Amino acid sequence: MTEHQLRDHEVQIARYRRLELEVTDPLAACLLHGIIEDLEAELRRDRPDWHGPRD
Repeated sequence: MTEHQLRDHEVQIARYRRLELEVTDPLAACLLHGIIEDLEAELRRDRPDWHGPRD
């Protein structure tokens, strides 16, 4: 992945994280959490120095 693609991937993860905090349906929150975990695993594979969101 290029740096631009990696940054876009990080932005996508951040959007899903925010959505996960906003949903009220437990099933939707669970599904979003699974999506976030998959995206983070993919990002860690493509960018080994990535350790999570910058808070």
